[in-house]
Amino acid sequence: MLAFANELASRAARFVLNSADEPQLWTVVVRGRVVGSLVREAGRSRLAWFANADRRLASYRGSIDADGELDTLATVLSARLGAPVELQSLAV
Repeated sequence: MLAFANELASRAARFVLNSADEPQLWTVVVRGRVVGSLVREAGRSRLAWFANADRRLASYRGSIDADGELDTLATVLSARLGAPVELQSLAV
């Protein structure tokens, strides 16, 4: 059990220390469907929409980096769509 706890602590430390340099990936989810992705790598962000994305989202050209706050981006996209939009983190 102690080894497992140490492994978790090590993973968390690596994530915190390296998160600025390593790629990060989120899915954009609406009503349980993945409609896009957000990738952050080398200080840049890219938002990509899948074929099933609502055009109100796919036509979004606003800021992706709201001071690093993904909650702000989710709120803006939710207001644009008129439905909750979630950004779910994935391991890269």
